[in-house]
Amino acid sequence: MSERKTGVYLCSGCGIGEAVPMAALEGVARTEYKLEPKTHACLCGDEGVEMIRADIAAGVNQVVVAACSARVMTDRFAFEPVLTLRADLREKVIWSHPAGDEDTAALAEDSLRMALAAAPKVKFPEPWIEGDYSQRIAVLGGGVTGLNAAREAAALGHDVLLIERSDRLGGRARDASLRLPHRPPYDKPEANHIEDLVAAVTAEPRIVVRLGATVTRTGGMPGKFAVTLSDGSVEDVGAIVIATGWRPYDAGKLGHLGYGVPGVVTNVQFEAMLKAGAPKAASGKPVKSVAFVQCAGSRDPEHLPYCSSTCCATSLKQALELLQADPAANCYVLYEELRTPGVAEELYRAAQRAGVIFIKGKVKGVDADLTVHVADALVQQDVPLKGLDMVVLATGMVPNSTDPDAAPVEYGADLLKGDVDPEAAIKVAGFCGEAPAAPERRAQAVPPGGPLLNLQYRQGPHLPVLHDGFADSHYICFPYETRRTGIYTCGPVRRPMDWAEAEEDAQGAVLKAVQAVRAAAAGSALHPRVGDLSFPKIGLNQCTKCRRCTVECPFGAIDEDEKEYPQVNPTRCRRCGTCMGACPVRTISFDNYSVEYLTTQIKAVKIPDEFSGKPRILVIACENDAVPALDQAGIKRNSWSAHVRVLPVRCLGSVSLLCISDALSVGYDGVMLMGCKPGDDYQCHFVKGSAMAAERLSKVGETLKSMMLEPERVVQVDASIADADRLPGVIDGFVEQIMGIGFNPFKGF
Repeated sequence: MSERKTGVYLCSGCGIGEAVPMAALEGVARTEYKLEPKTHACLCGDEGVEMIRADIAAGVNQVVVAACSARVMTDRFAFEPVLTLRADLREKVIWSHPAGDEDTAALAEDSLRMALAAAPKVKFPEPWIEGDYSQRIAVLGGGVTGLNAAREAAALGHDVLLIERSDRLGGRARDASLRLPHRPPYDKPEANHIEDLVAAVTAEPRIVVRLGATVTRTGGMPGKFAVTLSDGSVEDVGAIVIATGWRPYDAGKLGHLGYGVPGVVTNVQFEAMLKAGAPKAASGKPVKSVAFVQCAGSRDPEHLPYCSSTCCATSLKQALELLQADPAANCYVLYEELRTPGVAEELYRAAQRAGVIFIKGKVKGVDADLTVHVADALVQQDVPLKGLDMVVLATGMVPNSTDPDAAPVEYGADLLKGDVDPEAAIKVAGFCGEAPAAPERRAQAVPPGGPLLNLQYRQGPHLPVLHDGFADSHYICFPYETRRTGIYTCGPVRRPMDWAEAEEDAQGAVLKAVQAVRAAAAGSALHPRVGDLSFPKIGLNQCTKCRRCTVECPFGAIDEDEKEYPQVNPTRCRRCGTCMGACPVRTISFDNYSVEYLTTQIKAVKIPDEFSGKPRILVIACENDAVPALDQAGIKRNSWSAHVRVLPVRCLGSVSLLCISDALSVGYDGVMLMGCKPGDDYQCHFVKGSAMAAERLSKVGETLKSMMLEPERVVQVDASIADADRLPGVIDGFVEQIMGIGFNPFKGF
């Protein structure tokens, strides 16, 4: 970078100029940092933006904007390739603290100091762009979801490699009679057009179909994946869509519902009978009376704890098909709770009109003569249902998140439910995952079959799963995504869904895959730091080969080379900085983010002495949930102590213990880490950053003990983006707690 020339721009609009003295802010820039600021009444307006652009044209190569939150006006203050730093004077200062107050003015000045102090520590990032990047998309699975995904990717102009393990396309839909309704009026089964879809895909010149193929090895990273197939061929692809579908729950485990008794079949078996013609009873006679048993293995902690979503509608469809062929037939639907969300309600009404008999109750057993015993919830007594020709068990959907025919992987997989203690993982010789799951979690943690992709990642060959075998994803913010960047799931492998939902799901996953291949070629990050051009740089001269960065990376972005040094795969990286926070020698940094960048801001704040009666509290806030919540609190004019200084971070996982010790050593009276809630519900945008922060924080007691400080001075609190009304009280409660403990004895040193 050429000689740094920083332009400082202060906005007096939105009430800032009336709430805090602008002359004092100008004095901070001019006197303390030897920079000449410019103040404007509406910096985000055309005139203000043009003023900045003119200065850039005249030689300014770094911009500091003190105005509103960094989360707003990002388009107005983007001046690539000039890096812009933001100081929030609005949401977290004048909108959340009293105007004209000296503490509010001090808060504004410190906010500006933090940005100005950080400016020399960062530069506009240089993206990693090396060699050729594939724009081809691989789709694994040739059923409804995979066929639609391949077709959508081709329609967007991308070549597609469609990999199907069987000898035909179409998946389970090829064995279905009719499909659930997906067009108005949604009240009757519709024709199965799977053959038309197969024909459309095979006729598309952009799509190459590989039948009878599995993936034996996947190496590389987004834009540069190398996929080895079972025939030994190696295919270069830019992104991967997993559409491997589902399989029915093992009915052999449902003996309590009569499976094994002649005439008791699963919904999948009954579907095949419908397609073949009129279903026949065990006696060979046409079926005249059928009982459909719902939740056969679903919503049962002993089997599948979740609702399989489509079972109820499928039973209604099958009953209507049977009644259409034979209006005199008797169809009973036995349910504890019937679920027909959305337009499927019309199918339920149609079944009622057609004469389907609904019995609310729990099936207690099935006799050899097909008598079904039901604990009827309405009449409050056991009712025997006799004279049946067939009992159909609505078995649930199990995701094909692993290859059921492959040998299971016996070592720990990289899973959310595993321990987050990096020491445990590092100490296990030959362990190929992050940390071994606790013994009681072992059966649930390790997927039952072999890996689909055979990933050549340090964390193991499997795609991590969230729970119940479904592919891992932040289910609120990032559907389709997995913890393996550039690899996306869709259809029933992601969650139970019907055919129409799977078609839409395929479209969503393909759009993500397209974003991945295009971002990789531009050296740009994906979710949630979309567009970030930075990537972790490791100073190998200082590296001790401790492997903390490779172990703790939530996304498998760091491997180890032949000399056991960490090796970054830049396009896998999500730019969370967890590796930076993990490094004990602080040799990992980004062009626009580093431990020094954070500690410099911490030290830039003016710390009053103990005689002032004014504490200083540092809140290290996650930019994904905590910062937006505080911004929203300001917008709502909720207030909190003006003695607090907020330091936004990419993720709590990026916070080194050095940040905490530095804050305490310069006189902060307390430190609060504010970030996403860790745990199985997986709110953290970077999967386990907040969990890693909690793990590190559990060891901060040693640091505090060596400094002769109370452990209560450092806390971690959970924050949701919706906590605008709660967090101000949490902050004020911590300030009150610190005042009770007393001032930090390091003040003034």
